[in-house]
Amino acid sequence: MTINLVDYPLLANINSPDDLRMLDKPQLTQASTELRSYLLSSVSKSSGHFASGLGTIELTVALHYVYKTPFDHLVWDVGHQAYPHKILTGRRDQLHTIRQKDGLHPFPWREESEYDVLSVGHSSTSISAALGMAVAAEKEGKQRKVVAVIGDGAMTAGMAFEALNHAGDIKSDMLVILNDNEMSISENVGALNNHFAKLLSGSIYTGIREGSKRILKNMPPIKELASRAEEHLKGMVVPSTFFEELGFNYIGPIDGHDVNGLVDTISNMRNLKGPQILHIATKKGKGYYAAEQDPIKYHAVPKFDPTQTSLPKSKPSLPTYSKIFGDWLCKTAEKNESLIAITPAMGEGSGMVEFSQRFPKQYFDVAIAEQHAVTFAAGLAIGGKKPVVAIYSSFLQRGYDQLIHDVAIQNLPVLFAIDRAGIVGADGPTHQGSFDLSFIRCVPNMVIMAPSDERECQMMLTTGFKHDGPVAVRYPRGSGNGATLPSIDETIEMGKARKIIQAVTDDTESAVAILNFGSTLDEAQIAAQQLNATLVDMRFIKPLDSALIDDVVKNHTIIVTVEDNAIAGGAGSGVNEYILSQGIAIKILNIGLPDSFIKHGTQQEIHQELGLDSQGIIDKINAFRKL
Repeated sequence: MTINLVDYPLLANINSPDDLRMLDKPQLTQASTELRSYLLSSVSKSSGHFASGLGTIELTVALHYVYKTPFDHLVWDVGHQAYPHKILTGRRDQLHTIRQKDGLHPFPWREESEYDVLSVGHSSTSISAALGMAVAAEKEGKQRKVVAVIGDGAMTAGMAFEALNHAGDIKSDMLVILNDNEMSISENVGALNNHFAKLLSGSIYTGIREGSKRILKNMPPIKELASRAEEHLKGMVVPSTFFEELGFNYIGPIDGHDVNGLVDTISNMRNLKGPQILHIATKKGKGYYAAEQDPIKYHAVPKFDPTQTSLPKSKPSLPTYSKIFGDWLCKTAEKNESLIAITPAMGEGSGMVEFSQRFPKQYFDVAIAEQHAVTFAAGLAIGGKKPVVAIYSSFLQRGYDQLIHDVAIQNLPVLFAIDRAGIVGADGPTHQGSFDLSFIRCVPNMVIMAPSDERECQMMLTTGFKHDGPVAVRYPRGSGNGATLPSIDETIEMGKARKIIQAVTDDTESAVAILNFGSTLDEAQIAAQQLNATLVDMRFIKPLDSALIDDVVKNHTIIVTVEDNAIAGGAGSGVNEYILSQGIAIKILNIGLPDSFIKHGTQQEIHQELGLDSQGIIDKINAFRKL
């Protein structure tokens, strides 16, 4: 896909930030306009994250104009908003490949560009990393500058506050830009406020303030009076002195879409000593009306026609596992008012919108705070409620200590509904649900289930909800196979697997049994039929159905485990451990995810590449037979 650069006379000649910095300052407005138009044209043709990038056009231009990147370090938080950054840093003509197999990474990625100083995907890491870089820069002594850009949503995470607290304590030179796209501060944005921000960031005001503090250091009453006067002056511009109390110099909020105003203020702040906060107000989807009106819908988009007022309707498909979970949540809450649903800022992605509207008093979105979400659930369980934590597999990694320390040790009845387990796809290594079976399986008191279809998923959720202890039900991104749902009260027997195919063969020398865990069952079934192998849907990773494993081992010479999780420490490892503990010598093949981080691509592409589709399973088993 090519875009005619004739329509972008300035952008066509910007192949690196050095080219951008050759522009005259008055040209930056046109450069920003061209960049916004190019982003719209490219993403509408290729799909990808959209609204966030439209909101950071002017900020991206200003930062690369003022700072000497890549020598100066620019750290993006998460990276949904970094598409304009990629365009300006030599990746303009490859942007159409973003999130596609072998194309550009969806987020800033160190291996992709020297301008991407931190590989990101999970939120709220930017300030911590930037502080580390700032300390290293001080020791390096080359006047390297460090900037972190963090959104107001990412600022809700405890990790961000931990970093702010530390930065304010050690006083390293760094700039944190708070990109705030909430409407609540829009009234504070305007020409007068921008004038004050430029004034407060300038050398005259800074010199007076710091000089006054030194002069008045040993005169407490006057010092206190001066401090109050300063706070009063800032109080006309700033709603609170929260960041000042943490040790930061706070400027803003200013208009994040005034590129020249941003350049003036950032230029002033570039040489200030100590930790600085610049608070800017932006609008997600800026410049494209539909995205401005519904930035959630336009957060990530398929290919679409920018001249139309809505995104294309997706083809009718089977309900997703997230939808199955959301429906189960509503039906269960109708019968049990003790159910409390918790999400760390992923209510829509986890299928909880209807529940939040119908049962608002039983719904808690705790923001981007996975650790808090888990311990909050523990407290609810202690109080006699039945908490359900809806969380993505890769995000649960951030609440691992709390899962062990606050839930499992106390054997509390918390149900973890783990969405996006296994290969997720286009978001790459930071979002693949590769490790949850491995890191949960070793935790005492945990029950772990993996459904093979929608029917099994609903029954497992009900089984887990009724269990008096911690339970994890892990299910994949996307749709199932259309299985008919059972009644809402139907459960399955704890630790009980089910045999799907019993192979009929006289050749016991090569009799194969496939033990499948979770959503790979359909592919495993195709493989089992072609290989005349026994197939078992294990259902439970913990506790394992040891009686069924004993039976299978007696009548087969090769045991194969299949899972959409890391082989290292995963479900297959649990089977290995059990068989070895019984002193049984038998050939075992574990099929799953390799010991590497899985790159981005569609789920189908990655499964095929890793040999987790039916043909891959067949090939691996046939090769193993020959050993």
